Amino acid sequence: MELLKQYLDIAVFGVLGLMSFLMLAYTIERYVFFSRVEVHRFDDQHTLYVALTRHLTIVASIAANAPYIGLLGTVLGILVTFHDLAQAAELSAATVMLGLALALKATAAGLAVAIPATLFYNALVRRTDVLTAHWQSIKNRT
Repeated sequence: MELLKQYLDIAVFGVLGLMSFLMLAYTIERYVFFSRVEVHRFDDQHTLYVALTRHLTIVASIAANAPYIGLLGTVLGILVTFHDLAQAAELSAATVMLGLALALKATAAGLAVAIPATLFYNALVRRTDVLTAHWQSIKNRT
């Protein structure tokens, strides 16, 4: 239990930090790609779709799973708090509240990662739809 208590925050915030980094990196990469893509060079819609949606699954997975990483950190933090309470000689409301408040920071961090990831994913999907529609209008003219 001491190992969990010592490394819980580092593990949870490390994973969430990595998820944030990957989400931002792939989002920036997609925006750069979208700004440079020449849709008229694609011969079929399937190839265009594959090129446009590359890495979007990663952004969506981060958006979907970051709250669960935060929730896991909160549950484990509460578990540590209850363990510490069971080991303590006296029970005080301040000790319980402090432990619970510290545990809830993991959920807040998970949401802080998931909300922007969801927004970025939706914006990227919208841009994919716009570029696909642009390709279709070009192909319909020819």
